[in-house]
Amino acid sequence: MKYEDVIECIENKRRFGNKPGVIISQELLSALGNPQKELKFVHIAGTNGKGSTAAFLSSVLNAAGIRTGMFTSPHLISFTERIQINGNQIPKEEAASIGELLLQLKLEGQATMFDYCLAMALLYFKKERCELVVLETGMGGRLDSTNVIDAPLVSIITKIGYDHTNVLGNTLAEIAAEKAGILKQGSYAVIETQDEAALEVLTDVCQKKCISYQIADVTDLQDDTYFSQMHMKGKFQKENAYAAILAAKELKRQGYDITENAIRKGISKAIWQGRMEIMSKEPFLLIDGAHNGHGVKALVESLKELYPDEKFHFIMGVLADKDYEEMADLILPLAQDVVTVTPESSRALQGVQLAEYIAGKGITARYEEKIEAVFEPFIHKQDSCGIKGKTIAFGSLYFIGDIRKLFLLSV
Repeated sequence: MKYEDVIECIENKRRFGNKPGVIISQELLSALGNPQKELKFVHIAGTNGKGSTAAFLSSVLNAAGIRTGMFTSPHLISFTERIQINGNQIPKEEAASIGELLLQLKLEGQATMFDYCLAMALLYFKKERCELVVLETGMGGRLDSTNVIDAPLVSIITKIGYDHTNVLGNTLAEIAAEKAGILKQGSYAVIETQDEAALEVLTDVCQKKCISYQIADVTDLQDDTYFSQMHMKGKFQKENAYAAILAAKELKRQGYDITENAIRKGISKAIWQGRMEIMSKEPFLLIDGAHNGHGVKALVESLKELYPDEKFHFIMGVLADKDYEEMADLILPLAQDVVTVTPESSRALQGVQLAEYIAGKGITARYEEKIEAVFEPFIHKQDSCGIKGKTIAFGSLYFIGDIRKLFLLSV
């Protein structure tokens, strides 16, 4: 099968299986000889910041000369973004070969796209003899497909907020309990600062399982020069970077050759596309994959920190299963005006509906049907287009991926 056909087949698999992901993964990986048993992991769960934290830590490990696999989701443009070794995406021919093998397996359960992606990554990382794998969970933790692994060397819990409440729970304590499912006896834990209810759950689990842990509180850090050369801006990215730093230092304690220079170099070079990413300086356009209330709150705080007392033009495209009213309300105090679009997804919220809600709050808002028309001034550097000030585009990662595609196609 051709790469395009294999990936189309995998991407068209159901979003939710008929059994919990961890059960399906056990069956799938058992049929493949359990490749995960031959790998060492850092496991990352949380609501927001998982991908950025994975990128920071992988960059540090790469700088230390450690052959590192990284598994993340979703992808913005290319499927191969999900599976990388030392910053290099899986070759398409490898993805096609492994993917075809996986599609031929006869399973009792119904594997999802995510299950196939995970199995592909683990087979590839084993084949390429990765020394460490940075593994990002999907939606949750306890029942997540990635929780098929044994105790990782380090577990990281990033910020926990309200998302996927229909699956994970309606309170922060309930959601934290699901995320805490990756915390296993025999590993070390790094936990980002949390709301009190979530933190209490996470630390209780660590104590009950006799897991040593550390809270990644940036305010406790005496030397903030780690962050001086960071590409990813904003307070919340400093927190993600600090979680990666603490994980790297624990790995060093466990015997990995990670120098202070490698940590600093890795943090300074880390890039995570679509997160606080400046696409154009004149006219100014920043994009960010803030796709839930917690993420938008972090975006707003970062904008206040980076550009105090400024108002912004916002471009917003979100999914219907998110709390779009909360997301809109959070940006309104900083908004000059808002343009809404409908992301390319069956789950998309119609931009017309979003514009009507924002206009009802007293902020100028309009719906734009063609995404190309919205971003043409930034792509072609049209200084005379009448855009004064800074523009911030945020929302669904489908939307952010579409923006990056437009810029790539223009090159």
